[in-house]
Amino acid sequence: MTRPVIGAALGVPDLPDFRDWLFEKDRDLELQGFAEPDLLIAGDWTPLVDKARRALDGFRGRLGIHGPFIGVGLVNPDPEIRALATRRMMAGLEVCCALGATQMVVHSPYTTWDARNLDLFAHARERRMAAVEETMHEVVVRAADLGVMLVLENVEDVDPADRRRLADRLGAGTVKVSLDTGHAQYAHVSTGARPVDYFVRDAGAALAHVHLQDADGYADRHWPVGQGSIPWHAVFAELAATGAQPRLILELRDKAGIRPSVDWLAERGLGQ
Repeated sequence: MTRPVIGAALGVPDLPDFRDWLFEKDRDLELQGFAEPDLLIAGDWTPLVDKARRALDGFRGRLGIHGPFIGVGLVNPDPEIRALATRRMMAGLEVCCALGATQMVVHSPYTTWDARNLDLFAHARERRMAAVEETMHEVVVRAADLGVMLVLENVEDVDPADRRRLADRLGAGTVKVSLDTGHAQYAHVSTGARPVDYFVRDAGAALAHVHLQDADGYADRHWPVGQGSIPWHAVFAELAATGAQPRLILELRDKAGIRPSVDWLAERGLGQ
């Protein structure tokens, strides 16, 4: 069986150091650094895009970005705040268009509080999805026009099915599921969620993006693979069982851990 090729999340300044590594196997790349509010709304992001395009000239891997998330909530009772979230998401899509990126990561709206309290109130889950739908409708339409896939990443999510159902409701052709392994490990250990491999299984064929990072379940560590407590053999077995081909993106706090993480996975026959 062919081992999956592992990509990485990098900032534009990191690209020269990883160019050869990215190009050698047409690795997937997620560009980060375009989520700052000042850059998206009041600033000019075109110089950063131009720098990225020059650094990636000839790149043939799949390219995505991490979309806006700082101060951006997809659920809010105030329509003016929802409109602001919509504008920021639309700005992220314009960055995708300028880069030629085909995927944008969006943070899930589900919190630990939701997991314990949504079912206290009649129709609360429906209202939650309807509010997100209102925020994201214009964004989903624009993403479809641009050929950009939106992927919903778990952050505090306890039940992975909430995010999967939301992605399907927003638009199964354009909105898919993202998994952050470290976030899922935190949810498992600290808030009673199921193990990380169960998150993979629940996503199934809708899984289109994975942030690979190791953690101990206490905090959002973003450690190199192999340094935490995530059961990686189980995770990769479930990834293979989905039949999906998600972008497998190492999202590490210290970029020096990217190549050692791939080596760790390769030594165990899990990735390359």
